Amino acid sequence: MKNLKSLLYVVCILYCHNLINAQKSEKRSPIYDYSELTLNNTDTIPDFDIKPNKLKITGTIFENDGKTPAKDVILYICQPDEDGNYELKKDSNRNRYIHHRAWIKTDADGRYTFYTFMPGKNRYVKELKQIQRIIKVPGQPEQEINAFFFNDDPLIADLTLECRAQVVRSILKLEKQ
Repeated sequence: MKNLKSLLYVVCILYCHNLINAQKSEKRSPIYDYSELTLNNTDTIPDFDIKPNKLKITGTIFENDGKTPAKDVILYICQPDEDGNYELKKDSNRNRYIHHRAWIKTDADGRYTFYTFMPGKNRYVKELKQIQRIIKVPGQPEQEINAFFFNDDPLIADLTLECRAQVVRSILKLEKQ
């Protein structure tokens, strides 16, 4: 009987420990992992300067009416490296994060610019080259939006019509300069 009580005690402690840790590890959006003091409407992905296929992504974010520029909207992007792998790092609190990431806050005209590089495709997974995006409008919760895709990706032809219609809205048109 004494062994049963001890076992029950240990099980209860382990259960409480796991419950507390599960609550601590609620998924937090990476859009909040920035310093408010450093945000402006231009940012550069880490390693941009050493990557061969550089990209400059510029755009304007509009309010729901599609006409009014959206001021002070935060846009977060993250992407794989040129081999299609997400390089993970740890911060000072030992939290993991994607190394190739950046944040902007739109200016009064809703404009933004990212300096980045062409992401690769993971050779083990059949998916489009992409740059993931999360947006945060003031006073609203963050929201994942369609990734940026690339018009030269050969896998676009393999998509169903329904998927292709969604991808087309987020395709970046590449121009050499």
